[in-house]
Amino acid sequence: MFNLKRLLQLLVVAFIIYAIFTSPDRAGDILHSAWDVIAQGFKSLGSFFDSLLGRG
Repeated sequence: MFNLKRLLQLLVVAFIIYAIFTSPDRAGDILHSAWDVIAQGFKSLGSFFDSLLGRG
């Protein structure tokens, strides 16, 4: 029997696949935006540690 966590994971994956096939341009924009947020977070974290260590 499936547990709830596994079922929710399958539903999320199915929704992502559906979103990609129905609107690939929009899905690409969302992925690009998410990547930009992650990259900016790492840059900010690096700047924080540089200033903390007195290198910036």
